[in-house]
This record gives sequence, C-alpha cells and structure tokens, in this order.
Amino acid sequence: MASRALRWLFTCEHATRHVPPAYRPLFSKAGSVLASHRGWDPGALEVFHALGPDRADLALEGRATRLLVDLNRSLHHPRLFSEFTRKLPEIDRRAIIAAWWRPFRDAAEDAVARWLHDNHCVIHLSVHSFTPVLDGRSRAADFGLLYDPARQAERRFADAWGRRLRARGWNVRMNYPYRGVSDGHATALRRRHRDRYAGVELELNQGLFGAAGRRRVLADLQAALGEVDAVTVFTDPAGRADPATEGPA
Repeated sequence: MASRALRWLFTCEHATRHVPPAYRPLFSKAGSVLASHRGWDPGALEVFHALGPDRADLALEGRATRLLVDLNRSLHHPRLFSEFTRKLPEIDRRAIIAAWWRPFRDAAEDAVARWLHDNHCVIHLSVHSFTPVLDGRSRAADFGLLYDPARQAERRFADAWGRRLRARGWNVRMNYPYRGVSDGHATALRRRHRDRYAGVELELNQGLFGAAGRRRVLADLQAALGEVDAVTVFTDPAGRADPATEGPA
C-alpha cells in the first residue's frame, strides 16, 4: 500500500449564488432566497481555496446557484431542481443538466476512475457550510465531518482530522448536521467505487465566518489537515491493506 500514490479530489458544489444570464428572469423576485443558505454555502468556497491548492490533483467548484440545479444531488433526487426551475419543460431541465450538472459530476467521476485504474488511492473532500439556526433550532457544532461509517478509510480519515481540530478547541461532530450516507456527490461516487476511494464531506458552521474568526478557522483547518497522514487511512493498524478498500476499482 505504501507504494501507491494518493490522489486528492476537492469539490465545492454550492460555491456561489450566481445565476447564469439566460435564467435570470426565473429569479427576478428571488433576491433574498439567493442570498440565503438556500442559494449557496457561504464560507465554503473560501475554505475550499484555502485547503485545495497545496493538495488537490483536481479541484472543482460549482459555477451556478444550487437553486438552478443542485450539484450535490443525484438526478433522481426530488430536490435536484428548486421551486424556480422544477416546473420548466423537460427539454429545458435537460439542457440545465447538460450545461451545469453533468460537466461537474463527469469531471469528478472521470478523474476518480482514472486514478483508481492507475492503482492509486483517492481521498475526495467535498466542502460545504451550514446555517447555524434552522427552523428556529440552533445547531451545536463548529464543524461536521460526514462519511459512511461502514467504510473504514473514511472513518479513519474523519477521526484523524476531527481529533486534530478538537485539540485546537473546535467543536467537531461526526455525521452532523446531516447523515454521511444521504444522497450526495460522495455517496454517488461510493456506489461506483467500493475500493480505494474515500469520500468525506466537510460541513462548516456559517456563524464562524465573522471578520474576527475567519483567519483562525482557515489556519486551523489547514494545519489540522496537514497533520493527517492520509496514506495510512487506507491501511489497518497492523499496516495491512484495508480489505474494504482493496482490490480492482
């Protein structure tokens, strides 16, 4: 296992609230929604840019608001389209998928498949943020790390990163505020690639991004991630290849 190269995929599905010009009439009265957590993930792109450049073999960021089409949803998901685009004619929805969803998802899938074919291991870090209060209820975490508990490499990676963040005073919760196995980009890639792929979603509390806290957030995320020996997450404590992440891709 030690001879295998490690490849990093970074994605930021909800990076922006941008509405492409051709679709702006659909959102003419949606300014407040676009500016809210429903339109994008505030802070996620900043963290994505802080973490990715020194590590990413491929970094992909969404170029349009999730209210046009949600890059973190599968094509069958009922919330792939929002109330602003859901009732468009099928030909128009297919055009949106072809122009915005498919290039993003295909680029990630093609890279992962190629790396695994070349006998590499892959860590996919999907960067998101969450609103600190939802439906009147506070969400008690600074960071959430989402993963599939049945996949040992994902659990090891999340545990290692989480420990280092907690050591710096952060409240880190696992599979919070969402379940790591719910529909999402990493979940879709897991279904295709059982072996040597580990997908972890970082969820950041949007309340951390006040002017005073931004610098510490970015510095601690970078430093803690740098301390994780990512190659070892694909081996068990005895140094053997993890049977859950070993074999043909």
